[in-house]
Amino acid sequence: MLKQRTIKELVRTTGVGLHSGRKVELTLRPAAPDTGIIFRRVDVDPIVEIPSSADVVGDTRMASVVMKDGVRVSTVEHVMSACAGLGIDNLYIDVTAEEIPIMDGSASSFVFLLQQAGVEDQPALRKFIRVLKDVEVRQGTGNSEKWARLSPHDGYKLDFFIEFNHPAVDGTMQRATVDFGDITYVRDVARARTFGFMQDVESLRGMGLARGGSLENAIVMDEYRILNADGLRYEDEFVRHKILDAIGDLYLVGHPLLASYTAHKSGHALNNDLLRALLAQPDAYEIVTFDSLKAAPVSYVEQVTREWALS
Repeated sequence: MLKQRTIKELVRTTGVGLHSGRKVELTLRPAAPDTGIIFRRVDVDPIVEIPSSADVVGDTRMASVVMKDGVRVSTVEHVMSACAGLGIDNLYIDVTAEEIPIMDGSASSFVFLLQQAGVEDQPALRKFIRVLKDVEVRQGTGNSEKWARLSPHDGYKLDFFIEFNHPAVDGTMQRATVDFGDITYVRDVARARTFGFMQDVESLRGMGLARGGSLENAIVMDEYRILNADGLRYEDEFVRHKILDAIGDLYLVGHPLLASYTAHKSGHALNNDLLRALLAQPDAYEIVTFDSLKAAPVSYVEQVTREWALS
């Protein structure tokens, strides 16, 4: 059967927030079946717990921010992406500040932490959200139009197109498709880093964003080129990171999706709008479990046997 999963033991690390620039300690702790993924602000008294859910996302400027009673945890998408990629259903994520540390700008550090803690099956069936009909959200018109769509699919596939009108980005592939029946999250997605432009730094910092950004935790570009000495990790790293973000944003729905996700210049806000649109239509989805691998979608069987077994 496809069982729920958590980690075997506590693991922690420290880092800085990409937007706040503040030092933060992150602790990952095992959680019981059907707990879900819960963010805990342990630096406030009393401790505030924020369950991952589409309806607790309260800010989407340059990151996904979950909020409860005025308390926030920012930039949750990378750690959520790692949890989705390794099939983690139940986890406590403790932080000592308002932002998840950015680490190297990708999800690979969180993958390492989860693997270091060890992953174990739990005595409960994993719940999936199976999309039954197309759900789409759109924003803007003409060249400014952005959209995202979930469609029925017996597995999990993401197709993303970006357009930034920048020589360094335009010189790479601007569209990528990730089908988890064919690729592995750890090798093919997790290492893709966030990116930004030098000309935007001053205005972002004036908004209280990007204060912890550097060449150590992002791909940084001036008007013409990439400034990082080591270049790109994937030839399509820009669009691949947008897929990494989308995996994390969509996992905030609370369960893994059985769906095809297609997006055109989408971002955190539109991804959350898409989840809310899905949940607002009870006939557009169903919750399913699988009591045997033979009954499960091929892509998830592939992950169980090829990738999750190694974690």
